[in-house]
Amino acid sequence: MSVTNSHDRDANVAALAQRRAAMAVLARAATADIARGLNIVSDDIAFTDARPAEIGLVMLRGRIGGGGAPFNVGEATVTRAAVRLASGDTGFGYVLGRDREKARLAALCDALWQIDAKRQPLEQHVLAPLRQQQQERRALARAQTAATRVDFFTLVRGEDER
Repeated sequence: MSVTNSHDRDANVAALAQRRAAMAVLARAATADIARGLNIVSDDIAFTDARPAEIGLVMLRGRIGGGGAPFNVGEATVTRAAVRLASGDTGFGYVLGRDREKARLAALCDALWQIDAKRQPLEQHVLAPLRQQQQERRALARAQTAATRVDFFTLVRGEDER
């Protein structure tokens, strides 16, 4: 009995990690790109707002060196939304900034991701292209940064030796 419970718990932890990763991709994506992908998945997804998109502030906290005492860095604007599909599944979306439509679309993707039959099309048409786009942007930024890198070195001169 405990083996089954352990296996179920591990599966739940893995599914939660995958869901978080999907939401992270959506949070970094542009609103138009999410909408474009969802239109490919389905033109008419029936859903209602479980909670209308709301804009608020969150306190950002940090730690010196990653392990020091926590301190308040400042505040950031966040938009959140919750949607309910006709099937009863509920999705939540949180995004930095004041983009209500992006929060709704992220919540819709979250709700669809929870349905096994919808997860594969969502991964293929929404999440995979967004991941690819984000990886390309990171690679470009790394290349641009590497192009400006300066390596400092010193030559050993004979006069310093004794």
